[in-house]
Amino acid sequence: MKRIYDHIDLRVPRLAEVESFYRQLLPALGFTREEEVEGWLQYDADDGPEFFGVTESPGHVPNENRIAFRAQSPQEVDRLAETAGSAGARNIEGPMDYEPGYYAVFFEDPCGNRFEVCHRTGG
Repeated sequence: MKRIYDHIDLRVPRLAEVESFYRQLLPALGFTREEEVEGWLQYDADDGPEFFGVTESPGHVPNENRIAFRAQSPQEVDRLAETAGSAGARNIEGPMDYEPGYYAVFFEDPCGNRFEVCHRTGG
């Protein structure tokens, strides 16, 4: 089994409040092909069938769940942290070493959904 996941369907209370954020962040994460799907902001991965979709769900309340993306290097974590910050991320923590071999940045989208970008070395 080569791929671990197929897609992410993320809910937000108001799509208009996060549209600009995701239009900047998703291509930086490798979701570069925007798809036209009614009621969704959706980007497909540049190297496979995976996609990340965002849709409006007025009753959605962010919680403690977190979506984490793997980076190929600490420099990529830094680049993605800068992109997230420029896009309007909130509550940015890092990037920094959290433990030996684990370098990451944590942040929230404008609606409070939690994300992480990390790079691991070693086992």
